[in-house]
Amino acid sequence: MRPFRGVGLTQRMGCCAMGEQTGQGERVRLVVKGMTCTSCEEHVATALQGVGAQDVVVHFRRDEATFDLSDAGLLALAKRAVQDAGYRPGDAVFVARGTPLQGAQGGHDFDLLIIGSGGAAFSAAIQAVSHGARVGMVERGTIGGTCVNVGCVPSKNMLRAAEINHLAKDHPFRGLATSAGPVDLKQLVEQKDELVGELRQHKYIDLIAEYGLELVRGEARFVDPGAVEVDGRRITAGKFLIATGASAAVPAVAGLQDVDYLDSTAALELKELPERLAVIGSGYIGLELGQLFHQLGSRVTLMQRSARLLQAYEPEVSDALAAALREQGMEILTGVTYDGVEQDGRIKRVRITVDGEPRVIEVDALLVAAGRTANTLGLNLDAAGVAVGDRGEVVVDEYLQTSNPRVYAAGDVTMGPQFVYVAAHEGAVVAENAVGGGRRRVDLTAVPQVTFTRPAVATVGLTEAQAERAGLEVISSVLPLAAVPRALANRETTGVFKLVADAGTRRLLGAHIVAENAGDVIYAAVLAVKFGLTVEDLRSTLAPYLTMAEGLKLAALTFDKDVAKLSCCAG
Repeated sequence: MRPFRGVGLTQRMGCCAMGEQTGQGERVRLVVKGMTCTSCEEHVATALQGVGAQDVVVHFRRDEATFDLSDAGLLALAKRAVQDAGYRPGDAVFVARGTPLQGAQGGHDFDLLIIGSGGAAFSAAIQAVSHGARVGMVERGTIGGTCVNVGCVPSKNMLRAAEINHLAKDHPFRGLATSAGPVDLKQLVEQKDELVGELRQHKYIDLIAEYGLELVRGEARFVDPGAVEVDGRRITAGKFLIATGASAAVPAVAGLQDVDYLDSTAALELKELPERLAVIGSGYIGLELGQLFHQLGSRVTLMQRSARLLQAYEPEVSDALAAALREQGMEILTGVTYDGVEQDGRIKRVRITVDGEPRVIEVDALLVAAGRTANTLGLNLDAAGVAVGDRGEVVVDEYLQTSNPRVYAAGDVTMGPQFVYVAAHEGAVVAENAVGGGRRRVDLTAVPQVTFTRPAVATVGLTEAQAERAGLEVISSVLPLAAVPRALANRETTGVFKLVADAGTRRLLGAHIVAENAGDVIYAAVLAVKFGLTVEDLRSTLAPYLTMAEGLKLAALTFDKDVAKLSCCAG
């Protein structure tokens, strides 16, 4: 067992460390370059102990060693010992005994204090540590943020289970006698919780010690532009990162506050399957969870105010997804006006108007999935001089800096694209700018968006309408999924590929897909959009036959050819 596993792991020599109780001697923080792993930490510690250093703490990620010397005159000897061990000693400072190892220089407790512990927070922390920063992290609730705890991980795990259950009962192949018994939702949820717990531990909690972060439990509240208070403790920092995420928004529907409705978090904790479920809102969260319960056996009604699902997406995408979901037996209502909600015992009634006709949707469970709202309440951002927008979101510039130059924000709290990979990208940008001396702009020009329905929806870049509003002259191709050989082999042909390109340069501007594994296919389109590939570039590539990715090449061919009149694999 190695005795040195990150900051705070201290090797003590004897029971009376020199100067520990007497106040004599000096405590030194020494820069040490050239360390790359925990074995290096051991070598440096051994070298320092060999010249009489006590209470030695070494951290290779921070490029530093902290230790006690009985006399300041021994510092040169300590540096020589480090050099003889094969490392490069640098500047040294004497610090007051009892100064926390996590404390930062410059008169602050931390170089970077992060409020929140999700994807943006940990990405920023890890990057900041690589720059030698001392990092604190404040968390009032469960470590890990939305994605691992109540978002991406649990929902996709449950979606996979639901898909298997659905295919066992209903598939397109003759001669297969498959069936599915009653769903034990309690067991599925318990298994899901096990996975969430494992990933939270290994991908978040364990990294706190690994990277030498100091976790501060409690709710942070700014008391001035350079300090927060957490449960009565005043904490200062050179720079701050607000990464508190977002939570479910509650729409203004009469009676909703008096009804036992579910949000996305509560829906994933249900232990009994509702016979009938209605969903208010049909964005990606409502669509995924609605289909999840449908595939497990609930009768599901999706309700949407706009004229179509995924209103901001290409019309072909909306139409294809709606058609697929209806084929599977889901009820989809669009153009809905909500007149009110009421509850009678366990029964919920949603009164709506559709196409001028009043209707009442009676269900056992009601899921509200009508968007997200930034988690900024309680931060006292006015005291920090941090501006917020109309939805409570933290307003940032292209460098993710707020109206207070010492405070940055990243992830869902800015109400940008609500994806953990965007949050992680932004967290890294913040660390580089806040403590790395950089001036890096955040680049969200080629952000893939995936809705994990069946079939899945994946998009990147501009829609045709967005490109035209930007003043571009565009061309587009629309390829029905029935023209993709893999879809024919799967006997699932409801879907579409649509590509949008600049009419002059034929550079790809956007790709939009409704198909099985669309989320895997879209990455090739992300590269094409980001690096300016043309329609001809896509055509000239070799696409493996009988993969869904072949649809990208076929869609590129569709700009100028009728692929229905080509042989298999013809390019």
